[in-house]
Amino acid sequence: MSQSLPETSELTPVLVQLLKGPVHRDGHEKIWHQLLGLRSAVADYVTVLGLQVVVDEAEGYAYLRSRPVEETGEEVPRLIPRRSLSYPVSLLLALLRKKLAEFDAVSSDSRLVLSREQLIELVRTFLPDSSNEARLVTTIDSHIGKVVDLGFLRPLRGQPDQFEVRRILKAYVDGQWLGEFEARLRAYRDRLDDEGVAS
Repeated sequence: MSQSLPETSELTPVLVQLLKGPVHRDGHEKIWHQLLGLRSAVADYVTVLGLQVVVDEAEGYAYLRSRPVEETGEEVPRLIPRRSLSYPVSLLLALLRKKLAEFDAVSSDSRLVLSREQLIELVRTFLPDSSNEARLVTTIDSHIGKVVDLGFLRPLRGQPDQFEVRRILKAYVDGQWLGEFEARLRAYRDRLDDEGVAS
């Protein structure tokens, strides 16, 4: 006997939220629990769109990504566009991923919270020296804002200068990428130094 399909009314809020962006256990509790119960049905629906749902129950997040061409056997138009990131934003993501790995190695807490000042200091070392401190800080603030927009940092409610590093970052900056971290930082540093000399 075939299993009956879930009601559209059950699937709709889950699918809509996933299409809008990642679902976090701590930010979308109701949707998160619905997703866990409907995971196979959600997977079937998004497959039609050339997507797959990724659910990490341990870390508490889920998101949609395009299915690899080798899985589908054909090129499907991308519903979820690739984002081109600037060097400083990519650098900040790499530094945050490294910080998260270090935090996980020494802490049993699940939430890494960094202050705005800590984020600025994290990035400052790798940016060209500037005689205009205020401009440098403003520039770093804009990079932090971009990472917030991407969903990898979340300002704490009532504490706008405190940011939680979202664990979904681990899905985007994986272990292999992190393993090449030092080489990447050297490349970023060389590129930014060159840009500093050219400007």
